[in-house]
This record gives sequence, C-alpha cells and structure tokens, in this order.
Amino acid sequence: MSYAEHFRKKVLAKLEEGYSIRAVAAQFEIDKNTIVQWKKRIEIKRTRPRKPSKIDNDALRADVEKYPNDFQYERATRFGCGTFSDGFRHLGITIKKDAKSSKSSPLNLERTFLNKLMY
Repeated sequence: MSYAEHFRKKVLAKLEEGYSIRAVAAQFEIDKNTIVQWKKRIEIKRTRPRKPSKIDNDALRADVEKYPNDFQYERATRFGCGTFSDGFRHLGITIKKDAKSSKSSPLNLERTFLNKLMY
C-alpha cells in the first residue's frame, strides 16, 4: 500500500516549514527513510510490468496435447510466463513425465553416461 500524493505533499510541506525529518516522521508516524525517498521523488511509483497471471485454458490444453512431454520451463517460454502448476491443477492435468519420453528415456541416459566416460 502506498500513501496518497496529497499526504506526501503535506509531509514535505512540514519539512519546508523548517521541521527536521525525524520530527516529521514522528509526527506522522512514518519511517525517516520514506520521507527521504519522497524528497527524491514525490510521485507514486506505478506497478512494474508483469508477466501474464492468467493463461487461456484452451490454449494450455492444446499445448499439452501438442507437446505432452515438454517441461514446464519450455511451456513458459512459449507462453511468455512463469509456471503452470495452478493452470494444470484447474484443468486436471498431472505434470508427471511419461517414462517413454525422449528426454528421459533410458537410451538417452545411457548415451549421456557413455559420452561422459569418453570425454
């Protein structure tokens, strides 16, 4: 929660009257560092740009059908967002990997192990 701009101006007006930062902070029951920051910039900071928090259920379901063995970070890259655990839960999709997946198959693990031994 942020303080309203008119309140900030009221606090800074007290400073211009000659009161110290400590006295004004005690009077308005706010932190001294807050007043120092307001002296630098009185405007209220707007929210930062965020990644989308909601993903279309149909698009997520279609992506899971198209790429059933992809990892969450791969889906996040495609959708431009963070994680999908809530979306999966709402759709009733488990995020466990298929044992036959190309990325986790025993054959790939064996190749990786052999490559490490060779080099």
